[in-house]
Amino acid sequence: MTPKAGRVTALRADAARNRARVLQVAREQLAAGDDSLQLNTIARLAGVGVGTVYRHFPNRHALLEALSAERFQQLVSEAQVAAADENALTGLHRLLRFALARALDDAGFAAVLESASDADARTSAMKAELDRAVADLLDRARHAGAIRHGIEADDVRRLLCGVEHAVRSGDGNPKYAELYLDVLLEGLRPPR
Repeated sequence: MTPKAGRVTALRADAARNRARVLQVAREQLAAGDDSLQLNTIARLAGVGVGTVYRHFPNRHALLEALSAERFQQLVSEAQVAAADENALTGLHRLLRFALARALDDAGFAAVLESASDADARTSAMKAELDRAVADLLDRARHAGAIRHGIEADDVRRLLCGVEHAVRSGDGNPKYAELYLDVLLEGLRPPR
């Protein structure tokens, strides 16, 4: 399905096959360690025209969004579960650990998570769902006196992306992920 003038229309069967083939080749490129996702190369490897790739994915970021959609939906679902947790702070901790693990596992997903703009309305909708669940969680934690005032859902997303970047810029040792996340969580607490 592709958005056109505010509505969603079904792709023709051949267009859907081409889109699926492009995504498959892009996943294979990533699995082989090539994260450049050069659209011309992907078109050649997928056996489709360059115009076909650009029609579905006008730029690399649009392709990353499509590749990350399933992971992003998992994050939204986890955020909704965390927001329903009886203990808001426990839910927030679990959600941040989940999100950080996914971001560290998939640099493309991390890039979509941290991006200020989206190529696809579905990505924007998922980010809005995520922010709503995190905002509910933050409100409950704030009401319980567990986190400081002035921290919003988009702040948490940015801070988490900072932790992800800090871990990646080091040696990637998982102990740093836990250490840096603990520092973030401690920083969310209200001043004493």
